[in-house]
Amino acid sequence: MPYRIAVDAMGGDHAPGAIVRGSVQALDDNPDYEVFLVGDEQRVNAELDSVSSAHRDRVHVVHASQTVGMEESPVEALRSKKDSSLLRMVNLAVAGEVDAMISAGNTGACAAAAQLKLRPLPCVSRPGIAVAIPSFKRPFVLCDVGANIQAKPIHLYQYGVMAAIFSRTVLGAERPRVALLSIGEESRKGTGLIKQTHELMSNDESIDFIGNVEGRDLFHDKCDVAVCDGFVGNIVLKFVEGLAEGLFKTIAHEFEDEEPAAKEKFGAALKRVWSRHDYSEYGGAPLLGIGGVCIICHGRSEERAIRNAVRVAATFVQHNLSRQIAERLGG
Repeated sequence: MPYRIAVDAMGGDHAPGAIVRGSVQALDDNPDYEVFLVGDEQRVNAELDSVSSAHRDRVHVVHASQTVGMEESPVEALRSKKDSSLLRMVNLAVAGEVDAMISAGNTGACAAAAQLKLRPLPCVSRPGIAVAIPSFKRPFVLCDVGANIQAKPIHLYQYGVMAAIFSRTVLGAERPRVALLSIGEESRKGTGLIKQTHELMSNDESIDFIGNVEGRDLFHDKCDVAVCDGFVGNIVLKFVEGLAEGLFKTIAHEFEDEEPAAKEKFGAALKRVWSRHDYSEYGGAPLLGIGGVCIICHGRSEERAIRNAVRVAATFVQHNLSRQIAERLGG
């Protein structure tokens, strides 16, 4: 079956160049992929002309005359920029002309546009952004990381259910262990939100709910899914990104004065470790709970991340995660 993936070619720090290159590279991974590059036609075509590919027949350019900036207010941008690449992309999904959409642009605007146009599933109170974070053994899913900073217990409960489906279907966890991120393992610890959510999850035997976990547990294979509100999740995500990048730079700096042979050997090992802990490996974060597939990428995404985001989007389409979520929560 064809997988028609729309990509916001103008979204992100390295747009349109890295976005176009990554999208075209993704076509090498599967003959059924088609990409719809949405953005300034002249600039997108100029980037396409610089890319050597045998798959240009599976690339479609959709013109959009405006771009939503990274720092713009999501509400104002969506209201004032009707011909933005972001809205054009979402409208393609609404019209059924594409199966999924990807953006490395303004996260708030992308999430708002997807919820406004594609609408949350009838059984979902508030969609959430789920991100796969690499750990020492296997990746775990953190949800929510920014879509909902004023969450209610029912929202967090649904995030646990939806993220578990994501973990099982996309990341391969046979029976995902779901946990609440809190300040202590005991059920009596945490805010009222955490305590009420703990009760909701404990009463659902279909979830492998293991209770609360602390921040230090996340990288020790204690859970496959960690649930929190978007405020906490966004802080955790960015802290982890900054810490990982800082640690790798510090370690690399320590080996600068070593002998060339030692530097070469260590550098190769460091690259292998970094490749397993690089956010680019997982492409992007799905907005779970909407009537479609929306993958939100890091603003600094380069071609490798976009290429992997296309693969992740196609996986969501293949397994019809929206239907799985609707059936699970609707039931």
